[in-house]
Amino acid sequence: MADVDQGSAAPTESSPATDTLNGIDTNGTDAAVNATVAKFVATPEGTALAYGSLVFMALVPIFFGALRSVTCSKSKNSSDMPETITSRDAARFPIIASCTLFGLYLFFKVFSEEYINLLLSMYFFVLGILALSHTMSPFMNRVVPASVPNKQYQLLFTQGLGESKEEIVNYEFDTRDLFCLAISAVVGVWYVLKKHWVANNLFGLAFALNGVELLHLNNVSTGCILLGGLFVYDIFWVFGTNVMVTVAKSFEAPIKLVFPQDLLEKGLGASNFAMLGLGDIVIPGIFIALLLRFDVSLKKNTRTYFYTSFLAYIFGLGLTIFVMHTYKHAQPALLYLVPACVGFPVVVALLKGELTDMFRYEETVPETETEESESPKEEITEVDKKDQ
Repeated sequence: MADVDQGSAAPTESSPATDTLNGIDTNGTDAAVNATVAKFVATPEGTALAYGSLVFMALVPIFFGALRSVTCSKSKNSSDMPETITSRDAARFPIIASCTLFGLYLFFKVFSEEYINLLLSMYFFVLGILALSHTMSPFMNRVVPASVPNKQYQLLFTQGLGESKEEIVNYEFDTRDLFCLAISAVVGVWYVLKKHWVANNLFGLAFALNGVELLHLNNVSTGCILLGGLFVYDIFWVFGTNVMVTVAKSFEAPIKLVFPQDLLEKGLGASNFAMLGLGDIVIPGIFIALLLRFDVSLKKNTRTYFYTSFLAYIFGLGLTIFVMHTYKHAQPALLYLVPACVGFPVVVALLKGELTDMFRYEETVPETETEESESPKEEITEVDKKDQ
């Protein structure tokens, strides 16, 4: 999740520098000279374009994902219901993430990268198509005229019979969703066959936007626990070991956004990339989305905490890139993003006298769940009345 990095590692193919070195059978001084000559040096314009594009691509899913999370929290459709993260989940997440990261590191050390990435490509091919289709769906509903026929469908899988029947999958969709699915499938095939960085970014943006929209923190305290734990996690795995950077560069899957620093020289065939992990977008993003929902709950027609945290994210990411560019070393972005995204809104709440309200805010339970939880109580009450 992890870091902002610059380098010549392409998300798919070997860079020209790597190809040049692998094709030379030399040793000693000659190899060192060839390595120096072959090493890519980005121009100031290319570097600025790459960093600026990464920042822009990070802001898009956070902004629109947060807006969509407000609608998602009010949805009664089971397919659009958010996944709520509790304080217990938040406390365990850094441990689970550490085990997963180290497990991937060992896999890449023991097994061939080619076979692992082939398996991961097929897995993310399916997930990417679904995520991109879900991302495009609201836009398609606005673009397609209402006069165009739009049939409704439902995909339902159940387990058991009679009263013991249990729903496993209950997904509702329409003709427009099928059209989005077809477009997404084309992008998916492009990604699997070519591993092009544009296809990688389309899937990465879809994953990030869906994460911010569908992953909900139940309160600000939970957000602080999650961000604090991942703050330590990110610092340890980037500065303490080479595990994070190794996995990020070996993992050929759309779990990071990349942008070439040699785009001006080589166009879309560029291969020397700067990258930003999706975790550095989604984790602060779900906290920013929570603050937007808190703004809405205040019913003051202002978005003070959302805009404060959004600007704080820009500041933190900009500081990350500045430090990385200065010291020429991959940086754990959460080291700068967490203090900014948490600290700025807390200071604003303190100045406005709303700090207590902020930490008391709790995500409301969807009405469907509330009705189910209250129905047994109502039955018990009716039974008690009959007994009396």
